[in-house]
Amino acid sequence: MERKSEKQLWNWKDSKNRKPLLIFGARQVGKTWLMKKFGEKAFQNHIYVNFEKEIALRGIFQQDYSPTRIIRILETYFNQTIVSGKTLLILDEIQEAKGALTCLKYFREEMQELHVIGAGSLLGIALEKETSFPVGQVTFLNMFPMDFCEFLLAIGQKKLVEAIQDQEWEVLSPLRQTSIAFLKQYFYVGGMPEAVLTYSESENYHQVREVQTAILQSYEQDFSKHAPTEIIPRIRMIWNSVVSQLAKENKKFIYGILKEGARAKDFEQALNWLENYGLIYRINRTNKANFPLAAYTDLQAFKIYSLDVGLLSALGNLSAKTLIESDRMFTEFKGALTEQFVLQELKCSGIKQLFYWANDSGSAELDFVLEKENVIYPIEVKSSENLKSKSLKTFSLKYPEIHCYRTSLSDYRKENWMTNIPIFGIKSLVD
Repeated sequence: MERKSEKQLWNWKDSKNRKPLLIFGARQVGKTWLMKKFGEKAFQNHIYVNFEKEIALRGIFQQDYSPTRIIRILETYFNQTIVSGKTLLILDEIQEAKGALTCLKYFREEMQELHVIGAGSLLGIALEKETSFPVGQVTFLNMFPMDFCEFLLAIGQKKLVEAIQDQEWEVLSPLRQTSIAFLKQYFYVGGMPEAVLTYSESENYHQVREVQTAILQSYEQDFSKHAPTEIIPRIRMIWNSVVSQLAKENKKFIYGILKEGARAKDFEQALNWLENYGLIYRINRTNKANFPLAAYTDLQAFKIYSLDVGLLSALGNLSAKTLIESDRMFTEFKGALTEQFVLQELKCSGIKQLFYWANDSGSAELDFVLEKENVIYPIEVKSSENLKSKSLKTFSLKYPEIHCYRTSLSDYRKENWMTNIPIFGIKSLVD
């Protein structure tokens, strides 16, 4: 399978002022596979250390942070020679080895020619606790589930990917139903690499669901193994409520859905844990479309989404039968899957901060608002063929200087005040 993150790794490898690289991402998004594949393709050899498994090596950073000593230990342990510029050193589950994150600073200062990558499924959580993190001494890379184009490549649709990436709307228009059919498949399969591989090899939705169920179970196990004991029940409450939160007409997060009388302060730590683990995205409301959007954030109003549309389908027990019945896939859970897809595509495009907009009276709401290169993009997601855009028009009247966007099942169309982008091509907005 092809991952666009590989290109970022090549850029990192060849950069003149290279620093050790830290890869973030939830469990099962493909970090280990990508690092090993890159090591095989780009270097003469690679050393792969998984500190979750190699318990004997966890203490090698505690005596001191000497890269020379540490490299000598690893060479002896793995019976391989490590040569700067020719060897890739991979430190997986790096948070399990005390002092390993701090030691990256010394690899940067004393062995800059050595290519070092660290990664970990619990890295986001570890950094919340790390007191001696080498700020400014590392480069970061976020990995996500496979996006729609990566999914299409995995099932052999290279030409369709090229048309989407090149924004060939006149070519795509007569192929709209074909594109929508693939989109339905992606809504069910999602972007977790093992699920995509299973589907590409078998085209069996039952086998895909078994993979997704196993992934969800591994997350549940991580709650018990790695989260503070006192917040585990609250983590589970939030995680199990994602579908019901998004299935509401108003998708604003409601604590009362978790349990009667629930208060924000009781669940904030659990929400933060799930965010740092990479399982949810929290999208806050912005009440003004001015620069910077973050300055107008309403911290009390937010929506949460899952990391993957396929896992959201599995959490909601969406059947394969629903997949093939007209356009029910796009309206299930009141369009939650469509919103999840759009959010996922935008995140995979490198958009770090996303908001939603709602006026103070609550009579108008836009699904997403983002800013990029001093341009504000308001986006309304339409999960049906009904393209009435009351909220979008309300926003446009309030901010006539801002061009609006709608993404729907309809063809590309540009008007003076608004552009409609097919859902499957939403990444073209920010790529």
